[in-house]
Amino acid sequence: MTRALIPLSLLLSVSLSQPALAEGVGAGTVISNTAQASYTGPDGTTVVDSNTVDLSVDELLDVTVTSLDSGPQAAAPGQAVLTFEITNTGNGPEAFTLTANPVVAGNDFDTTVDAIAVDTNGNGTYDEGIDEILTGPATTDVLAADEPVTVFVIVTVPGDVLDTEETTVELTATAVTGSGTPGTVFAGQGESGVDAVVGATGAAATASGSLVVGITTVSLIKTADVADPFGGNTVVPGAVVTYTITANVTGSGSLSDLQVTDAFPAGTSYAPGTITLDAAPLTDASGDDAGEADASGITVDLGTVSGGTSPVVTFQVVIQ
Repeated sequence: MTRALIPLSLLLSVSLSQPALAEGVGAGTVISNTAQASYTGPDGTTVVDSNTVDLSVDELLDVTVTSLDSGPQAAAPGQAVLTFEITNTGNGPEAFTLTANPVVAGNDFDTTVDAIAVDTNGNGTYDEGIDEILTGPATTDVLAADEPVTVFVIVTVPGDVLDTEETTVELTATAVTGSGTPGTVFAGQGESGVDAVVGATGAAATASGSLVVGITTVSLIKTADVADPFGGNTVVPGAVVTYTITANVTGSGSLSDLQVTDAFPAGTSYAPGTITLDAAPLTDASGDDAGEADASGITVDLGTVSGGTSPVVTFQVVIQ
């Protein structure tokens, strides 16, 4: 009698020790598989296992850098801050060295890089004395696969910049393990001793942020119109003087907390209820609108004023 060996199935068993990440299976994950065959013979069904093949997943080195600023940030001479996000897009834990370059082709002026800081409290805003300053060379903590971190590039804008001038600062993040041509292998330097392999980004990425200068200045022009009791404009007792103060705000930026004050000149008395702002009447009382008058003079709070505008304040006094 001849025995017939009839293969009934070929089964593949695969096990992963870690979940898949955005960049694929985690570094150091062991992928195991065992083939299986079964057949039916005179003695019934027999199952045969192959040897098990184990493969350890290498660590892929990849990173992205993104500007978190919505566009060019308004700046003036002095300190300015640009905000970036570094994301470990590899499949294993990795730290990244950060380098800021303020000298970019096309800049109207170049800033000086003072520091790179990590958003320690996670509020997205640079807090001096709270957010950690990275020191030589500036290097992030080890980031888990898919983990982002927000960093700030703190720069100084020189004092001789001109209104509307722009500048760009580049931030580069490079994997500490190594970088280079995609596919470059760093033997045994990955997670759990596996190889580290440079990914599609070259294990380095660059993004840029920009600043635009908004220098805004104010000049005041004050005029006086006199109306005497006789219908003329002689400066005599009883004449009413209308003072007009024009605040010419120039530049591409804006000013905050702009306030116009004027003391009543000696020999005059204030005509109550005569303060106006852009021809709209204001009260003399404090707190109910932008105007206020007391025994010494008037105050008008203009608040935030944009360049290219000229608010006008008027009030009257009577010559004693």
